[in-house]
Amino acid sequence: MRWPKRGVYFFMETGERRSDTGSGPRIVRVGTHALKAGARTTIWTRLSQHRGPQKTGGGNHRGSIFRLIVGSAIIAQQSYEYPTWGKGNTASAEIRAGEQNLEREVSQIIGAMPFLWLAIEDEPGPQSLRGEIERNAIALLSNFDKEPLDPPSTRWLGHYCDRERVQRSGLWNSNHVDERYNPAFLATLERLVIEMEPVR
Repeated sequence: MRWPKRGVYFFMETGERRSDTGSGPRIVRVGTHALKAGARTTIWTRLSQHRGPQKTGGGNHRGSIFRLIVGSAIIAQQSYEYPTWGKGNTASAEIRAGEQNLEREVSQIIGAMPFLWLAIEDEPGPQSLRGEIERNAIALLSNFDKEPLDPPSTRWLGHYCDRERVQRSGLWNSNHVDERYNPAFLATLERLVIEMEPVR
């Protein structure tokens, strides 16, 4: 596959459907990468960090906040005991080995999620268009302190997450869920989508 170097991605989730704005799957996470000046992470690298390596089926939740919060929800749902989960930016080989079963469960869940990506080949930095699209898309889709629109199903794993912003927004996101979106971003989003469409 021909991947862009940079972009914004949109995850969906089995069992999560739009109920108010139309039909089809509900977006449950929006993200991007390399927003700090000088950052070199590609969209492929970032998605790989979320998914985890297929060879081992595991992963590293300390390198992916998405993995961390999905794992915390699994712990609560299944009443698991993982006292080291989410503790510290690094961990010893022994600790990581003790977390591998949960890392595999996280990989199975995220790996089953369909996603879309939008190519935006801008430079990393505070004025990144990717950051603008990510921020406004999250704010638009979030149900945090709003009348629910396309709310999560009663079975959504995110209800078990230990982060209130995830539970109340209906998204696997914490940042920007309490913000207002700028409607002008929709025109930019439409233009970017059209630019990606193949010429017939």
